[in-house]
Amino acid sequence: MRYPFWPSRVFFEPAALSYPRGRELYDLFTQKGLAPQLTASHNRVTGIPGKTAREAFMEAKRTLVIGVRRATRFQTCKPSAHYQLPLATGCPGHCHYCYLHTTLGKKPYLRAYINVDEILKRAGAHIKEREPEQTVFEGAAVADPLFVEPFTGGVSAAIKYFAGSTQGRFRLATKFNTVEPFLGLEHGGRTHLRFSVNTAAVIERFEKGTPSLEKRIAAARKVAAAGYPTGFIIAPIFLEQGWAENYRALLALLRSVTADYSLPPTFELITHRFTLRAKQNITAIFPGSGLDMDTERRRFRCGQFGYGKYLYPLELYREAEAFFRQEISRLFPDSTVEYFV
Repeated sequence: MRYPFWPSRVFFEPAALSYPRGRELYDLFTQKGLAPQLTASHNRVTGIPGKTAREAFMEAKRTLVIGVRRATRFQTCKPSAHYQLPLATGCPGHCHYCYLHTTLGKKPYLRAYINVDEILKRAGAHIKEREPEQTVFEGAAVADPLFVEPFTGGVSAAIKYFAGSTQGRFRLATKFNTVEPFLGLEHGGRTHLRFSVNTAAVIERFEKGTPSLEKRIAAARKVAAAGYPTGFIIAPIFLEQGWAENYRALLALLRSVTADYSLPPTFELITHRFTLRAKQNITAIFPGSGLDMDTERRRFRCGQFGYGKYLYPLELYREAEAFFRQEISRLFPDSTVEYFV
């Protein structure tokens, strides 16, 4: 089996061991010499080493917790969906700008939830509440969930579940390219797979530990060939010197590699923003990264969950929105821009 991520240490909630797959994983990690430890809750894990902020961060990124997701209601997920679908939490990538620096703190260990069938059953309850309207679920709201697939099979289970749902839809975003488990699944066109992309320079500079742009594009071609609705998330958009030329070249590249898609790709566009908490964590973890976080050159706005964010000035934001909508309309006349934020 191909593992996009393999941990250095593993913790289990005791409840996870009551599931057959939980026991299988415990035995697997034991056989591989990882000596799994027990933790009372996946929400609070101690024993991750690291004397400095950077060391603690790196060790947390190599730590996996197998837990049980107990929440009876899912968080909302604007603007991409109605609800989050919580298959996992965290990401093995080391992106400097990641919004999880705000929400997961200084030790963003990875969590995979073993009770996939129960999670999907709760999704079904949400769907029923909203009938006859469609209900859309986002699988990547607080995770890049491809890392969980060899462990829980959660993404494949979700794809198959929504293939049989009349009013439910599943969306999944990723920077990773291990899409082979999904290619032969019956999906019914009800799972929308999107790939987060950026200019090659941004990926090289700020998206450490993730596949190259070329590998992401190749993965997108595979899922498009398998009949999935596909799309691209260009995020975060950095409006620095030469931004229009750089992103025009990226869009031209995407056009050249999607010309034979049976379904036009969708686009989601997110400009760079940050919180003060994220800035503090990023500065400690990636000193000298060069990420632009000058609050004097940004506008402040309260966020969805109560903390404030620093965004680009409104005039520059509007200029960028007009640029992207015009270029995408020109190059991809049949595509839609789902949102620009």
